Amino acid sequence: MRHFRITVEGRSYDVSVEELDETAPAAPPPGATSTPAPVIAAAPRTTPVPTPPPIPPATDALDESNIPSPLAGTVVSIDVTIGQHVTQGQQLVVLEAMKMNTYITAPRDGQIVAVKVTPGTAVAEGQALLAIG
Repeated sequence: MRHFRITVEGRSYDVSVEELDETAPAAPPPGATSTPAPVIAAAPRTTPVPTPPPIPPATDALDESNIPSPLAGTVVSIDVTIGQHVTQGQQLVVLEAMKMNTYITAPRDGQIVAVKVTPGTAVAEGQALLAIG
């Protein structure tokens, strides 16, 4: 009799295995047939991993009036409105990524002509957040 520890899916099992002599066939227990039962190997069970919803693509990221997101994250707040005049360095949007807030500021003076995201929106790096005219 040999003793082994087997780990299956993170759980350990202590098992005892009887080692049989390969030259002499084992006698079947009383009342058993002499035909060995077939061995069926079970396929490992896999749990499907859900895929996250797609992030909208940066459709007009090349338009120079757009203020792109510097990183992928979630919009926490929009601190300006359409038509509002902003100055260079003024806070426009707050993004959250990995439990940290990133403050997006105006790269130049201008007027907000479009707000392209809403609070709670997931954005990709380079996606347009708003536009300054």
